[in-house]
Amino acid sequence: METEKKLFTVSIYTENNVGLLNRISAIFQRRHINIESINSSVSEIDHVSRWTIVVEISEAQMRKIIGQIEKQVEVIKAYYHTDEETIYQESCLFKIKSDLLFEERQIQNIIKESNARIVTVNREFFVLEKSGRKSEVELLHRELKPFGIMQFVRSGRIAVTKDEMKITQLLESFASA
Repeated sequence: METEKKLFTVSIYTENNVGLLNRISAIFQRRHINIESINSSVSEIDHVSRWTIVVEISEAQMRKIIGQIEKQVEVIKAYYHTDEETIYQESCLFKIKSDLLFEERQIQNIIKESNARIVTVNREFFVLEKSGRKSEVELLHRELKPFGIMQFVRSGRIAVTKDEMKITQLLESFASA
């Protein structure tokens, strides 16, 4: 039995119903599994939501959890993939005092080297946006922290698979039903 823990990206295609998130998170909670990140969005098919959840567990546990998730009435299909099987990103926003942007050459270098993007600037603050791997976001956070971050927010992981997922045909038949 596989007991080695790995990071898995779970993709869940669902009808958008109230209370489903509580039931899905309870599946993880009952097994004392921490959800590293969660994201919800529309999917490629109208009226179908896609959730992306990141967890670190064994593959045997992952298979059991997928089975439990798929038992939920509103769940159309659930998949899990390793990092090697996906293309993924996170996004974050930093709010920082404006005077630092003009007075600290080091901040300008950090912004340029990290490929972060200035979203807005006013007298009091500027907002930086960075998309990339979790490690890239964490590095930028560490580099900016000594200057004082007024606000910080990071999204959950968003991911697509490298291989084709057969979900599109399944979802199209669901949407036309």
